[in-house]
Amino acid sequence: MTAPVGHGPRTSYALFLLPGALAFLAVVVVPFLMNTGVSLTDWQGVGSPTWTGLANYQRLLHDGGFWASFRHSLFMVVAMAVVPTLVGLVLAAALFDYVGKHFGTGITTVLRACFYLPQVLPIAVAGIVWSWILAPEGGSLNELLGAVGLGSWQQDWLGDPDIALYSVMGVMVWVQLGFPLVVFMAGLGRVDPQLYEAAELDGAGWWRRFRHVTLPQIRPEIHVVLTWCTIAALKVFGAVYVLTKGGPGGATDVPSYFSFTTFFEKTQVGYGAAISTVLTVIVLALSLIGLRLQTRAEDAEEGVRA
Repeated sequence: MTAPVGHGPRTSYALFLLPGALAFLAVVVVPFLMNTGVSLTDWQGVGSPTWTGLANYQRLLHDGGFWASFRHSLFMVVAMAVVPTLVGLVLAAALFDYVGKHFGTGITTVLRACFYLPQVLPIAVAGIVWSWILAPEGGSLNELLGAVGLGSWQQDWLGDPDIALYSVMGVMVWVQLGFPLVVFMAGLGRVDPQLYEAAELDGAGWWRRFRHVTLPQIRPEIHVVLTWCTIAALKVFGAVYVLTKGGPGGATDVPSYFSFTTFFEKTQVGYGAAISTVLTVIVLALSLIGLRLQTRAEDAEEGVRA
């Protein structure tokens, strides 16, 4: 006797999905709804919250501190998404197309691991090490500049409001670079070698092969990296907390840290919840846009192959 249509295997698949769905509901959906509810109140973290409706969001629209932190977040997108993607593309192609062919896969693997190492280091450890390197007195960078006769370039890298944000951006480029590199090298591994051979036979140099063969073939990976790194940039917290704590004078404040200080230090829980809710909605919207672009890229690639 056969099972009715619509039962059996489909029910089994649903059972496998149930634990993940319940975990997503408990860890993501319910806390987000609770946070959204808190954002509609005036609450100091103790006592009973007072319902204020959209007052916190109206305040947010006119809060210069929030918009300043959001502008800093755009700088972080450049440091954690744009620059690592561009540099990662060139490095991945160089490692895959040149180093791998001339020095062997062993050297390529070692170099790839070295670039990826900052990704697996705890951000607290990396931040403390970089705070030592960038220290104004006795810091490795200033000492090196003095030793090579560039003492006039010595700076208070994390204490000067004019350059602190750029210093943090430099650290984040170092942290983030390994992820695009690894993803792009994985993407290069699936490219048909005959395409490179045909391009070489046509007299194409390395740059033309990179532009006309490599980039079109790994377009889905580029979309994944840009989406993932942009979301990471919008959520960045640990590096700012360890290196500068948003200072000096708010010069390196970002929305996640701004929400943290509003929530815990100023005990404006409702307002802090509103900031985090807005940030969550922005991240969700970017995720959906990134997934849509990735789907289009994959469909276009399948159409070309067909």
